[in-house]
Amino acid sequence: MTTTAPEATEAKTAVVSFDQVSKAYGDVRAVDGLTLDLHPGETVALLGPNGAGKSSALDLLLGLRTADSGTVRLFGRTPQAAIAAGRVGAMLQTGGLMEEVTVEELVRLVCALHPKPYPVTEVLSRAGIASIAGRMVNKLSGGQEQRVRFALATAGANDLIVLDEPTTGMDVTARKAFWATMRDQADQGRTVLFATHYLEEADAIADRVLVLHKGRILADGTAAEIKARAGARRISFELEGPADEEALRALPFLSTLDISGHRVRIQSHNADATVHAVYGLGLYPRELEVAGLGLEQAFVAITEAEEARTAC
Repeated sequence: MTTTAPEATEAKTAVVSFDQVSKAYGDVRAVDGLTLDLHPGETVALLGPNGAGKSSALDLLLGLRTADSGTVRLFGRTPQAAIAAGRVGAMLQTGGLMEEVTVEELVRLVCALHPKPYPVTEVLSRAGIASIAGRMVNKLSGGQEQRVRFALATAGANDLIVLDEPTTGMDVTARKAFWATMRDQADQGRTVLFATHYLEEADAIADRVLVLHKGRILADGTAAEIKARAGARRISFELEGPADEEALRALPFLSTLDISGHRVRIQSHNADATVHAVYGLGLYPRELEVAGLGLEQAFVAITEAEEARTAC
């Protein structure tokens, strides 16, 4: 009889597993049949417009809410069991910090409660808050509060770190330091899942991007794959004279058109044909540039296409 070592079974188990998970609030279906798996060592960005279901999905993942149907598992267990075992750290938008204590006292308390804590001095230093360790929590700025939340989320050796808009309120230096720490966590085999409105962060940091819309996954892949899926390219050029908007809107394969003075910006589903048609209009574009969509433009294109499809 062959037995499987616990470590081997653990390695095959998804860090996060949603299986046909749905959650509604009255007539609003915030999460709609969501199915996905996250794996060890992945850094995953969760993108979506306001109301897409990102926060609801994270609440279900953390056991803060109960699904109407389907199952959520962390490391093959219930969210509550995984969290109690010290395997999950979370940094959320909602929920206040304990007041009338110093930053160090709050961090020390959370470290004391964690099954696998890091030294308090290490946690303070990594979050960039050692210099304000003696300050009262209720005297912190918004950016400082975010860094304290970050410290609490990484107070111990968690296998999964969940972050909801983690760098809101942080300055550029703090954001860079934050993501350097998250890269280090992922390099150690931990899974990092973050929701963000800073799409440049998703592009630069995540090795997997999930686009959520009305509680469903619209796209799942690398940032490059998401951009390619949008199926459009950016065309930009200058004109010597005023732009003829009516003529430009008649260009073939046009997706979007933006005219600002003599500068014309186009999204096209066939850049070669569109540029050829520009010359066919008798125009002589200067500073012509043709490039792929950035993640932000791709994200907008994918969600707008879904809105148009569901409106039909």
